[in-house]
Amino acid sequence: MKRSTYSALWWLALPAVLGRLWWRGRKEPGYRRHWGERLGVYGQPLPEQLTIWVHAVSVGETRAAEPLVEALLAQWPDCRILLTHMTPTGRATGQALFARHGERVVQSYLPYDTVAMVGRFLRHFGPRVCILMETEVWPNLIAGCARAGVPVALVNARLSERSLRRGQRMGELMREAARAITFVAAQTDADAERIRALGALDVEVTGSIKFDVTPPPQLLEKGAWLRARIGKRPVLLCASTREGEEALILDAWVGLRERPAGMLLAIVPRHPQRFDEVARMAEARGLSVQRRSALAESDVVDADVLLGDSMGEMFAYYAACDCAFIGGSLLPLGGQNLIEAAAVGKPVLVGEHTFNFLQATDEAVAMGAALRVRDGADLLAQGAALLADPARRAQMGERAFAFANRHRGATVRTVEFLRRLID
Repeated sequence: MKRSTYSALWWLALPAVLGRLWWRGRKEPGYRRHWGERLGVYGQPLPEQLTIWVHAVSVGETRAAEPLVEALLAQWPDCRILLTHMTPTGRATGQALFARHGERVVQSYLPYDTVAMVGRFLRHFGPRVCILMETEVWPNLIAGCARAGVPVALVNARLSERSLRRGQRMGELMREAARAITFVAAQTDADAERIRALGALDVEVTGSIKFDVTPPPQLLEKGAWLRARIGKRPVLLCASTREGEEALILDAWVGLRERPAGMLLAIVPRHPQRFDEVARMAEARGLSVQRRSALAESDVVDADVLLGDSMGEMFAYYAACDCAFIGGSLLPLGGQNLIEAAAVGKPVLVGEHTFNFLQATDEAVAMGAALRVRDGADLLAQGAALLADPARRAQMGERAFAFANRHRGATVRTVEFLRRLID
């Protein structure tokens, strides 16, 4: 596919894209706000200032970008960070993480990938550099940056075999975009090899920035508060679950024959628009549900299921649990990040589908910090066994903490490479 064809297809698809945006806004109103930004339409220009642009598409990428953004603000004290997203949850996460920096962090949606919209975006914000998190490669955006003299860095970059095959099917369109990326900081040697195969020229292995995320003290305190509401009940947390997984988990919970006395199942769906759906699923199986958002200071968690229906509190949930299952891995969805749970020193359970974080997950399993489960029934059985064995749980927790700490330093290495683009 040529980029001219790609651009024409974007314009043809735009009415359907906007219609889908409005449709999604039924359950998540944030999709119906800031449409001008998505179309490259802005208000008054910002004061002239060194602008470092970081694109983090959604929640996971935004949380992963936290140590990098903090390091950039510290290294360039006169800079402004432009933080762009594609989802309302990503934007809300960025607001929660960086609001304390005031006007030094500006947020916007990334415009759709047309030449005109990207051009208006670049003229309005005038970034010195474009930093894309993880897997975001947009052909017109990268070409627009090249025309404007804005270097593009793809950092914390990962690319699975599946994504490589998908990119190669796009032919010259993706090869041209990959070649135009100024610098790539890859998470692993395997990621670097696949990114080079896609066409990128300057690729270095710097490690995963996600290992540099530090549990915020205020969230650890919130986790202690939540644990006080739970009391001594043993807690299995199912974190960042995806559509289709909760039904498997709840069915296995209902069918679980042996469990520690008072065992609590906590579920935190990855997408907030599904909170009500998951609550209904649990209630339909005869389970009592308490919502995190409704807990008051004097409340006690005495339900079968605690529904984590709050945003930006994942570290608090990890701090409050005894062991954690990482969602997106029971079904072939690639899995979510297990590093945050390990950083809090919690034993980790994962399913068989972890291709998005394959090397980190395999290493955690090899170190004895994590266990693989086959399905929902195996998840609940192994979770219950861990909750009934404090000594084994403590040993796994220590190994998880060691695993999370042995790979720190990717942020420092990444910033040193970015320095040559920014300065």
